[in-house]
Amino acid sequence: MHVFTFRYKQELDSEGIPRLGLFAEEVEVNPDLVKADANAKAYTVRYDAVITMLLNELIKEHRTVEELNRKIQQQDMAITQLKKEMEIVVTYLKEQHSKIQKGRTQLDASRLAQQAVVPGNYAVLIAAQRAKNEQSLAVK
Repeated sequence: MHVFTFRYKQELDSEGIPRLGLFAEEVEVNPDLVKADANAKAYTVRYDAVITMLLNELIKEHRTVEELNRKIQQQDMAITQLKKEMEIVVTYLKEQHSKIQKGRTQLDASRLAQQAVVPGNYAVLIAAQRAKNEQSLAVK
């Protein structure tokens, strides 16, 4: 809707105070908000009705905002709970990963220890010793 400035005729308002108005044709979307002339054409706005209608709409919007705020609070609580649960899951997965890594290290060390050490093949012997050292470090 478009707002315009107007002044009442001198006999209606001797001070000539500028006022804000609405175009009756634009307000006519709700026929209760306008007065019509003899040809049923909107010619003036019923500002008292506009004010009442706006207050009613304001109350509806206020209720909607309150309901949306309640939903936001519920969602915030749900998100907080999900974060806590996710932390528990991540901690559990890290523990499991650590156990798997320890098991792999032990398995690698035992495989290397089972290999026959061929005289002069020091690379296998060194790798077995490294795996054993890693295993003892992982346990600590």
